[in-house]
Amino acid sequence: MEIILKQDVINLGYKDDIVTVKNGYANNYLLPKGLAIIATPANKKMHEETLRQRAFKEEKIRKDAETQKAALDGKSVRIAMKVGENGQLFGAVNNIQIADALKAQYNYDIERKTIVVDGSKIKSVGTYTAMVNIYREIKAQLTVEVVSEDATETPAEA
Repeated sequence: MEIILKQDVINLGYKDDIVTVKNGYANNYLLPKGLAIIATPANKKMHEETLRQRAFKEEKIRKDAETQKAALDGKSVRIAMKVGENGQLFGAVNNIQIADALKAQYNYDIERKTIVVDGSKIKSVGTYTAMVNIYREIKAQLTVEVVSEDATETPAEA
């Protein structure tokens, strides 16, 4: 029996694959669990149209991601933090602060979950590299510069 998979099935195929299986496996397991549909001519036609539309949407998303990558690649973000005597930060710089700095400095609204910092947290002053996972294999590289806050900006304690 020929079926169209609606989900990935281990050792059988991936979503939207058309595969041939034994009747009992299809009727007793795949069809009742909603993992597949029978590959009738009408279903095959709908399946082809779905794949065509998905390819069009995929191409548009990929173009937008490439544009965003070109805009972000090589950008440098400065983050001012309170620093102790030996260059250690009070706290750490993480992907949330990097996303906020991108928004403040370049007006780029990036989802914080897509930003990956080397070692996940920055705990000392210096220059670091961060990757932004824009879409699947499309990634942009940022430079994160962590600097000390100026002592003149904070009020002096008596």
